[in-house]
Amino acid sequence: MDVPLEIRFHELDPSDALEAAIRDRVERLDKLYPRLTSCRVAVEAPHRQHRKGNIWQIRIELGVPGGKLAISREPHHPREKYASPDIYKTLRDAFDAAERRLLDYKRQINGDVKAHEEPYAGRVAIVHPDRDHGFIVTNTGDQLYFHRNSLMDGALEGLKPGTPVHYVEAAGDTGPTAAKVWVTTP
Repeated sequence: MDVPLEIRFHELDPSDALEAAIRDRVERLDKLYPRLTSCRVAVEAPHRQHRKGNIWQIRIELGVPGGKLAISREPHHPREKYASPDIYKTLRDAFDAAERRLLDYKRQINGDVKAHEEPYAGRVAIVHPDRDHGFIVTNTGDQLYFHRNSLMDGALEGLKPGTPVHYVEAAGDTGPTAAKVWVTTP
């Protein structure tokens, strides 16, 4: 890291054991993604609850090339507030979330994000506006039925034989049909 690790404690006394656990987890993050530029960790005890234990909040801010990633671990649901008053469990949960976020960022930077499948292209073969349906010729030469409700823009009257379209194929009652159809824009 370019900037030294910054650890802050709010509303609680600093702990050497807790600080060592934080440093250990930050080292793991640095090994996971060596291009980390900075890391800030804030540990807070915003409320003092003597009967049911304290509620811990942990915020992690990771500096990465081109921006920052922020991770927060705090109770979101009323029942979760008293589920585990253990600060080390909250710390583990926060750093596990930071690891997942950092791996997602790493995949995105490397271009490993899953690409969506392209819709199929075809051409309108026959249109029957009076009967609210038509047929598409696929790139393999098959014909697919489509209904007016399958059109994304709803303009069945504007379609003519030969109009290029994209479609999403689905299984119909009598065979494959085009579930969604939209006109290809040049």
